[in-house]
Amino acid sequence: MVKRAHADFLFPQMTLPDREIQGWLPGFVDYVFLAFTNATAFSPTDTLPLSQRAKLLMMAEAMISLLTIALVAARAVNILA
Repeated sequence: MVKRAHADFLFPQMTLPDREIQGWLPGFVDYVFLAFTNATAFSPTDTLPLSQRAKLLMMAEAMISLLTIALVAARAVNILA
């Protein structure tokens, strides 16, 4: 039996009872999609953070995205004035 580390995220594929998907592991594209959806929606969409570390990282990413949008908007308003 292979011992796995505790997961930081719960991807939808991990909840499927299908035997073909039981050994599924997330790849690079899965994590990029998670980062993209978190940055654009400011919340997790289909992947849930399980560990405190993952929750803090997702909060930091959403805050950085929000601040970036605020700075770009402030700069655009400043240019117009």
